[in-house]
Amino acid sequence: MQKTILTRPVPSLPSSLAGLHPVLQRVLAARGVSSADELDYGLQGLLPPDGLGGARKAAGLLADAVEAGRRILVVGDFDCDGATSSALVLLALRAMGAAEVDYLVPNRFDYGYGLTPEIVELARERDPHLILTVDNGVSSIEGVARARELGIQVVVTDHHLPGERLPEADALVNPNLPGDPFPAKSTAGVGVAFYLLLAVRAELRRRGWFDNRPEPNMAEWLDLVALGTVADVVPLEHNNRILVHQGLRRINAGRCRPGILALLEVAGRDHRTVRAQDLGFVLGPRINAAGRLDDISVGIECLLADSLDAARPLAAELDSHNRERRRIEEEMKRQAEAHLEKLSLEEAALPWGLCLYHDDWHQGGIGILASRVKERYQRPVIAFAPGGEGELKGSARSIGGLHVRDALDEVAASRPGLVKKFGGHAMAAGLTLESGHFETFAEAFDQVVRRRLQPEDLQPVILTDGEIEPHHLGLELADVLAAAGPWGQGFPEPLFHGEFEVVQQRLLKEKHWKLVVRPTGGDTLIDAIAFNLADQFPDPLPSRMRLVYRLERNEFRGTISAQLQVVHMEVER
Repeated sequence: MQKTILTRPVPSLPSSLAGLHPVLQRVLAARGVSSADELDYGLQGLLPPDGLGGARKAAGLLADAVEAGRRILVVGDFDCDGATSSALVLLALRAMGAAEVDYLVPNRFDYGYGLTPEIVELARERDPHLILTVDNGVSSIEGVARARELGIQVVVTDHHLPGERLPEADALVNPNLPGDPFPAKSTAGVGVAFYLLLAVRAELRRRGWFDNRPEPNMAEWLDLVALGTVADVVPLEHNNRILVHQGLRRINAGRCRPGILALLEVAGRDHRTVRAQDLGFVLGPRINAAGRLDDISVGIECLLADSLDAARPLAAELDSHNRERRRIEEEMKRQAEAHLEKLSLEEAALPWGLCLYHDDWHQGGIGILASRVKERYQRPVIAFAPGGEGELKGSARSIGGLHVRDALDEVAASRPGLVKKFGGHAMAAGLTLESGHFETFAEAFDQVVRRRLQPEDLQPVILTDGEIEPHHLGLELADVLAAAGPWGQGFPEPLFHGEFEVVQQRLLKEKHWKLVVRPTGGDTLIDAIAFNLADQFPDPLPSRMRLVYRLERNEFRGTISAQLQVVHMEVER
């Protein structure tokens, strides 16, 4: 689909941004930053843990368990956020002196999502005194009830949006609960766990627990918090940016979990140059692949490993899972494209709310498949796979303007019994249907999407931060922009556009363009790289192009220079 390039609106520049680079000023203003203080990512700027509702009560229960030497069982989610949360809690509680703390993350395809009654029965075999959920549990009504029947205390920590009913846990910690005063609503599951652990440490300190034993430094595990936060694609509001920045500092310095170093090693990345984007696109997928295809415990064990020698075989296994995951997704994508081509020919237009299903699809790949189809066709997508026992499991990805969980709620309310269960966020959700209900659901979802969106919402748009004056196009600005990060969801990395003369061009591996370009109105030549864009233009390229790009520092064979990383290109208008 043809993309339209639009420049982000920039309000009047706040006087508090004066003194910053002029390009950075407009980038920050366009993202709602009103003060240069928001670029201070020191730990002293973190929100205090006592502002998180339920944390004090939960900390008291955990402190009781630690003091009494009771068995604590962590039940985590099966993605990177859940894996980092589980590893973080185990490492921190053990460092605080917990005698018996272990984790349980069963295969989601066999036991379902969250703290299900089936998982509680499995946990029962471990005879825990207290179950602590991380990155799940806010919708686990039946599972929490079953645990309480068995006399097991339950502390739920989660960040997902709650339903109409809440589980009757002994303590519930979630910044998105109604009326919770904690302002950082986009905190990931690992961030919620980190805040609870801060509260546990404070409670144990108050009780004198650390008078005769070392008190752990919680900053030691900020690498895990950063990884889980970025991988879960939560908005990087200021509090999250502090957590990610501090975690990246530890990774860049090599003072991080051996498992993270091993994963970077197997991916061919240097820890000294890792950025936030690498957490999401290099590390996160390798850990997620284990949960999607097999057992997330491999990812947890990799993060728990206390040496590189112990972590390396686990990282290699995760890398193998990731390669298999990519192979499966490519085949699923090919099947989806074939289906969409047929649908377009038959109906002349795609549905606004697009539902896809294939008997051969794997539950572990439907989320990424939905994301890829959404990006290509600029419409909400739900991909379904067989879920066993006559069910279909669906994974939804949305576009700006449609809160997909609310859309599913409308479908469920208007067609009682059609959706067995669902949950999620504005941009992503999961659901379960009876296998015979796919066509009916697809029609109902499309109708809801058409009511909630306008035709212009379906037009793909690239938002940029405008043009960079030729004299600013260089290494100094690249470093200024990099230092203002971490960039990510909700705080997007700056994109710029401009007209360029193509001075040199070379095709790499038949799919990437390596260019030397000159900006219109300037004399300076600058390198550019356009990954996976060679199929959009014949060789050779036109002599003048309009480029959308990121300005970044590039190191190659000891030479450091500015480079444009091109994400979109078109013939100059």
